[in-house]
Amino acid sequence: MSSIDRLSWRLWAWSGALILGALILYRVIDVFALALLLFGALVLAGIILYRSFYRLPLADADIVALRRAVDLLEHPGFAARLTNLLGKPVDLIGEALPSSAKQAIATATTKSLELAFRVALHTIRNEPHESSQLLHKTLAVASGAAGGTLGISSLPLELPVSTIIILRSILDIARSEGENLIDPEAALSCVAVLGLAARPESDDASNSDYFVRRGELEESTAEVARYIAERGIIEEGSPLLVRFIALIASRFGFLVSEKVAAQTIPVISALGGAAINYAFIDHLQSVARGHFTVRRLERKYGKNIVFTSYQELLQDLDWN
Repeated sequence: MSSIDRLSWRLWAWSGALILGALILYRVIDVFALALLLFGALVLAGIILYRSFYRLPLADADIVALRRAVDLLEHPGFAARLTNLLGKPVDLIGEALPSSAKQAIATATTKSLELAFRVALHTIRNEPHESSQLLHKTLAVASGAAGGTLGISSLPLELPVSTIIILRSILDIARSEGENLIDPEAALSCVAVLGLAARPESDDASNSDYFVRRGELEESTAEVARYIAERGIIEEGSPLLVRFIALIASRFGFLVSEKVAAQTIPVISALGGAAINYAFIDHLQSVARGHFTVRRLERKYGKNIVFTSYQELLQDLDWN
């Protein structure tokens, strides 16, 4: 039941109560009862008219697409997926990682994002050919199997490979939703998805909202994109690029920590590592699909209309 439907039912109930009260009071206070009866009838008429003409200002197919995007973007995060997969609270395992492991994760995350940025730059200059999402998942599973066998020592090699595979998948999803990947902003938005997909534990409830998380990344993404559009290139190690990579890394690193924490469970083997990497890429693909669906609809209808429709559908998801 949508929030509009719930509002309608509340109004139905109130108007019904008013009419019933009017009938009960009719013998006591004729004028007051008549006023209540008239007011209740007006409320009922308003509900009928409102329900007859109200609808989300999107085409039916786009409402379905946006509802799917809401479900993908507001679905429980990666840690919840791993907990369901392994039957153990991965967040608690992550807290027990030694400082050396956390440093290795931070270094590998930064290096992986620097590689991802170079792939995005290559994409801007040479639009990629379409490839298979299943192929990307298969490659990610294979690298995860290696990581599960070798443990955290393989992270400096395994994570960059996984990240590039995932980014290629995100680029394909973006293009399928109508993004022009020769545009620096569109290509860099694919890199930003790696940060968008994370929900740090320090976030309060409001920061888990998709538009809040997206807004935190968009300003930096647009800044780097403008620089590239104007100058055609950005120097490695430039403050602008360092800030962009650091911002994405601060988010993406949470996902990587959860992944590594799951892979350090003693019983995890090559099969377990493959399953964890499958969940990893599947989560990021889901976020990418939802994100670029929203962007496609924003290009069609405008940001305000899509934002309002998104919030309406999000209320439905929360209610259900």
